Amino acid sequence: MTTMNKIKFNAKNYLDTHKNIFDSLDLDKANECIEIIKDKFHQESQIFTCGNGGSAHTANHMITDWNKMITLATGKLFRGYPLAANTGIITAYANDLSYDDVFSGQLNSLMKPEDLLIAVSGSGNSPNVLKAAEYANSIGADTLAIVGYDGGELINLCKYSFHVPIFDMQICEDIHLMFNHMVMKELCGNDIHIK
Repeated sequence: MTTMNKIKFNAKNYLDTHKNIFDSLDLDKANECIEIIKDKFHQESQIFTCGNGGSAHTANHMITDWNKMITLATGKLFRGYPLAANTGIITAYANDLSYDDVFSGQLNSLMKPEDLLIAVSGSGNSPNVLKAAEYANSIGADTLAIVGYDGGELINLCKYSFHVPIFDMQICEDIHLMFNHMVMKELCGNDIHIK
């Protein structure tokens, strides 16, 4: 596990930390995760994402990029659904049941066994994200953890994982967003540029 020493922030140190963490990433696992997303796309399965805080934005950003760019590039529908995007249903579950149910509740009415859940979490320990992964596992769907820190509970709960091994939320979030773009580039075709 890579940890960050307590050093005074400056732009060079921040970027140097990224360089160091890049060398610790498991690229075989990254490619495995990209391939499962690619397979689900070609199978016309649904792909759901979820996360909290900055990870919610990353999860939503994934679906924004993939639904638009991959469909434009390939002419095929990308069936992506961001579970953190609908504030009405999130607040309904949080108010009427529990915040822990905001994602699993949505999956209960939408997810099928052939689908994929991508759970994004810096710590890997968010109860609502864990509950979503548990629900997906319970119906036989595939699960992919996008995590940081030590992976938390989520890394062991999910079938697939992309792990950024550093206890720095901002660097985790930066690289999680890069993973999003790697998926998009792979599924669109390496040389494609669409405005």
